[in-house]
Amino acid sequence: MSTSEPHLDLNPDPTPDPAFGERRRLIAVAYRLLGSLADAEDAVQEAYARWYAMSARQRAAVETPGAWLTTVAARICLDLLGSARARRERYVGAWIPEPLPDRTDWTGGPADPADRVALHESVNMAFLVVLESMTPAERVAFVLHDVFRYPFAEIAGIVARSPAACRQLAASGRRRVRCAQPPASTGTATAAGQAALVRHFKEAWEAGDIKALVGLLDPDATMVADGGGLAGAALRPVEGGERIARYLIHMAAKAPGLTLLERTVNGVPGLLARRAGTTVTVAAFDLGADRVTRIWAVRNPEKLRAWNREGASWRIRPAAARREPPLGSRGPRRG
Repeated sequence: MSTSEPHLDLNPDPTPDPAFGERRRLIAVAYRLLGSLADAEDAVQEAYARWYAMSARQRAAVETPGAWLTTVAARICLDLLGSARARRERYVGAWIPEPLPDRTDWTGGPADPADRVALHESVNMAFLVVLESMTPAERVAFVLHDVFRYPFAEIAGIVARSPAACRQLAASGRRRVRCAQPPASTGTATAAGQAALVRHFKEAWEAGDIKALVGLLDPDATMVADGGGLAGAALRPVEGGERIARYLIHMAAKAPGLTLLERTVNGVPGLLARRAGTTVTVAAFDLGADRVTRIWAVRNPEKLRAWNREGASWRIRPAAARREPPLGSRGPRRG
């Protein structure tokens, strides 16, 4: 994928704007709040549209543009989270957060080493799935405070609660994260060990070796697939290592011509399945010390756009120049 810096062309004024360099961090925040890169980009697009809708004098009066944009983007995300719950009740099959390719800017900018670890882990698919269980207010408070270190006084203005209430919301989110971590996911595999495990999994899958796959899967492993009604996928979780292995072999037999590639998915070794140069499945893994404990297979093509736009400019355009109308004037997005 292209690793060139994304750029904006929203600002018609050639004078450098202090808000210009905030997009990467805003996308990082919005993605964790929404679990969808497409919706995160829309939320940030809308925040910038509101910024440039103000006069130059009004913008100059904003003491910290980054904080202003974060507040606006987070409020937009909070509104979207409320409507997303209703949308996902109508979603066909399981809903999985949109998988991220290996890019260097998902951390949201410079951070000290301890913060970098937290930011890196906060895009892990297992973490994002837990976030989906939180209420919108819990999610905003927890992500902004525990991941991005925002003070509760600032979060209070976003979720319209007191700082004390925001503290309780974040604590509730923290408990959800702790309770969702099964013992099997606490293995101590190194990064190299995780990559080797995924490589062996890929090789066994390609060879159609059920016995080898079963040996690489935890006996209590779970696989969840997301086709969104737009691609074939199991509508319910597949549970048990042997059942998962047989399901994977069966699906491979029904889809000849697939190419499996090792890629980083949400910061962890994962797999891509491509057909005729198009990514049709992205598999994210939860990896124990020596076995795969969970698999999330995303097949909904609407969630795979980032994996099929290599070389794209990743630019934000003015709403008037986009094919779709600006955020808030269109119907709900599926997934």
